[in-house]
Amino acid sequence: MIVVIKPRAAENEIQKLMDKIRIQGVDIHYSKGASQVILGLVGDTQAINRNMIASSDIVEKVLSVQEPYKKANRLIHPQDTILEIMGRKVGEGNLTVMAGPCSVESEEQIVSVAKDVQAAGAHFLRGGAFKPRTSPYSFQGMGKMGLELLSIAKKETGLPLVSELMDLQDLDLFEDVDVIQVGARNMQNFSLLKELGKIDKPILLKRGLSATIEEWIMSAEYIMAGGNEEVILCERGIRTFETMTRNTLDLSCIPIIKSKTHLPIIVDPSHATGIRWAVKAMAKAAVAAGADGIMVEVHNDPAHALCDGEQALSPVDFSQLMDSIQKISQIEGKVI
Repeated sequence: MIVVIKPRAAENEIQKLMDKIRIQGVDIHYSKGASQVILGLVGDTQAINRNMIASSDIVEKVLSVQEPYKKANRLIHPQDTILEIMGRKVGEGNLTVMAGPCSVESEEQIVSVAKDVQAAGAHFLRGGAFKPRTSPYSFQGMGKMGLELLSIAKKETGLPLVSELMDLQDLDLFEDVDVIQVGARNMQNFSLLKELGKIDKPILLKRGLSATIEEWIMSAEYIMAGGNEEVILCERGIRTFETMTRNTLDLSCIPIIKSKTHLPIIVDPSHATGIRWAVKAMAKAAVAAGADGIMVEVHNDPAHALCDGEQALSPVDFSQLMDSIQKISQIEGKVI
């Protein structure tokens, strides 16, 4: 339920109304725009006395929210969410670039890649320490040691870190990680999402392999309902009948997410295509479609990568991609 307050309503009157509403057992999301205040009522709104609210002198109208997600809903929160992470804004007309290897393999490798992507203009270093793999016999990542190596790369370059958390028992190890990634396979791990809702750290939520857009937003809602509203959505391709690419990149989700939610959305063309030569084209398409950023896999020696080398760009390829998206960003009115 949404309560739209009349323009120029006194703040003390708004607070009195909020107190009356809270007594009825719901939480209130207060959103103040340029000229109007919107109160988003979150919880069991069935028992709310709608007439009592609507009859208030300061209320313009009371609307019902049809979608099952509330905190992520743009109707309740009309302004775009803007995250600031180590001085870098995600959203607000900025194009954020996250780059790095699929998996951390050694200190030399991760520091080398970190310096290369930073030189090309990346804002975040991504790297997997814990790797969910389809086969139990594939390389599973370096675990705790991988996080320690990421921290070394962070000290060398100053780049904020993005890395995937697979299990809550490892959460304490992620103290130096600036953005915790929830992978596609964990998008509906609701126990994990609930706990991440209790922490004070941005969450990068990847879309599940076969998840609808609404299911994806509802997973974000789990995190936000717990109190953590710093969520970045990441489209990484969905599973379809097509076999020529690893997944099918759903760029149509970008304008839909923008219209339905206030959360920033970035695109991962590496996992979406699984093909090195297709990554550049899809990254540029994502920027043109209005994404707030991209996440690209970069490896200093893709041919010998321990994980997903076939979709990783070389540092030279990544630098060329950055040149291209710089031009597209200018056309779209975004700043890298």
